Amino acid sequence: MKVGRIIKVSGPLVVAEGMDEANVYDVVSVSDNKLIGEIIEMRGDRASIQVYEETTGIGPGDPVYTTGQPLSVELGPGLIEAMFDGIQRPLEPLRAIAGDFLSRGTEVKSLNREKKWYFTPTVKVGDKVVQGDIIGTVQETPIVLHKIMVPIGISGEVTDIKEGDFTVIDDICTLDGNVNIQMMQKWPVRKGRGYQKKLNPTVPLLTGQRVIDTFFPVTKGGTAAIPGPFGSGKTVVQHQLAKWADSEIVVYVGCGERGNEMTDVLMEFPEIIDPTTGESLMKRTVLIANTSNMPVAAREASIYTGITIAEYFRDMGFSVAIMADSTSRWAEALREMSGRLEEMPGDEGYPAYLASRAAEFYERAGKVICYGSDNREGAVTVIGAVSPPGGDISEPVSQATLRIVKVFWGLDYALSYKRHFPAINWLNSYSLYQSKIDEWMNENIDPDFAANRTKAMNLLQDETGLLEIVRLVGRDSLSEEDQLKLEATKSIREDFLQQNAFNEVDTFCSFAKQNKMLKLVLNFYDQGKRALEQGVYLKDIENMDVRNKIARAKYIAEDDMNEIDNVNRELVSSIDNLISKGGILDA
Repeated sequence: MKVGRIIKVSGPLVVAEGMDEANVYDVVSVSDNKLIGEIIEMRGDRASIQVYEETTGIGPGDPVYTTGQPLSVELGPGLIEAMFDGIQRPLEPLRAIAGDFLSRGTEVKSLNREKKWYFTPTVKVGDKVVQGDIIGTVQETPIVLHKIMVPIGISGEVTDIKEGDFTVIDDICTLDGNVNIQMMQKWPVRKGRGYQKKLNPTVPLLTGQRVIDTFFPVTKGGTAAIPGPFGSGKTVVQHQLAKWADSEIVVYVGCGERGNEMTDVLMEFPEIIDPTTGESLMKRTVLIANTSNMPVAAREASIYTGITIAEYFRDMGFSVAIMADSTSRWAEALREMSGRLEEMPGDEGYPAYLASRAAEFYERAGKVICYGSDNREGAVTVIGAVSPPGGDISEPVSQATLRIVKVFWGLDYALSYKRHFPAINWLNSYSLYQSKIDEWMNENIDPDFAANRTKAMNLLQDETGLLEIVRLVGRDSLSEEDQLKLEATKSIREDFLQQNAFNEVDTFCSFAKQNKMLKLVLNFYDQGKRALEQGVYLKDIENMDVRNKIARAKYIAEDDMNEIDNVNRELVSSIDNLISKGGILDA
């Protein structure tokens, strides 16, 4: 192996000469400490290397050893419930070796080589298999049945297949007498895993958050962005999606975020019981933590590590959701490395290739027909948080993201200041999947769902104009019908859109309950209009006892949803009662 020599060190960037046999994106070992690095630029025999560990103490003349391999992740049983850093080093085993703070050059294999998994074959000797075919299964957790697949690029006839307890590097299957297959595969993180065909995503991802599912839904296999200023609730929204979204696997990437937020995830997720399986949420979750005090270069790699793991589970036929919190920190890492490479800066110092790198990442989302002869379907949904400085979404990272993603959940600091959570602004958010999902909702939930959603959104838009008039000349200048409209929109905002993430009932809301609640708040407006037409005073409508029950409908448990129908009936009878009293007075 030819050894290069360091000629320059600039923070996480190291330049070495004598590297003419190396290639861009090769992994290298830097200095005798064996620090992990990746070549990001070649000029003649000089390689610019981003080092994923602290470079203090390294200087010119130190050796650089190339591995000839691109930065790759290990894929196999042992991923679920694990917590990795940005380059897939497992943090628990690292802690056992090095203590609470990582020491440089510590090397631990990503997947445990000693642990044995019970492998159950699903093929037999003589079967012909192609790339992506499932040759057996491992019960990784009570929830996840890990499917062992023929690696991409390999096919043949099964000449030997085993059953029993094996480690991830034991041979479990042989094709054509000479091709051995293990439970573990390796895959370069910067290259998307292939598939047979990309499908049109039409099925909504149920998140349990009413403002998202009803007004700005995302599909399984879709892309969404959550831009918002500091303190507007981005991380809590992502935690909610990770907890309650009806994806079968969750990959949570903490990219440059505060360490205490990742600690919250680590403390909360094992205690949360998944409503669909009754097991701990961690039993279907992979965590990747690259906190703000970890090396900046590894931050750049962390989202690629996350999306590659997500694609691997997609290839098994799972629906996977990946949360990237936050892509702004990833872009900052790109900017820092670009600056050290002395590249020509683009907007606000970000590299000129920022938009293409962001597109490269988000384009790996999608609903696909996976490799394999069974034509199974899998999906990767990507939800990225963006942290624009000062909440200004005209900055480059937000704009590059919005050009790619199809759902925009715009967080509003003014709403969070009023304690309205999730603080998603209903006037500037949008979903380009809306028409597809309206069809699905009308077919599977309620034929009137799309019409009700449109009606509620129109009322909220009308409210903006009415509040402008109220600010100028006062509420009494409005007609009673317009004042009723303000009461109805207040009910939509406070009784439907506002949701308490820390209330065990209100934290999650099914499609069926959302539909009933939306009908209830809209029925208040319809019944109120009927009463006004019959001569009932607005203040009598506003003071009805049933209004408290409408406000508390969000706290009705999923098992008791018929209670919402009872409130609806009580609303109609209360209005009938007011009309009959009004009729007696008129007589």
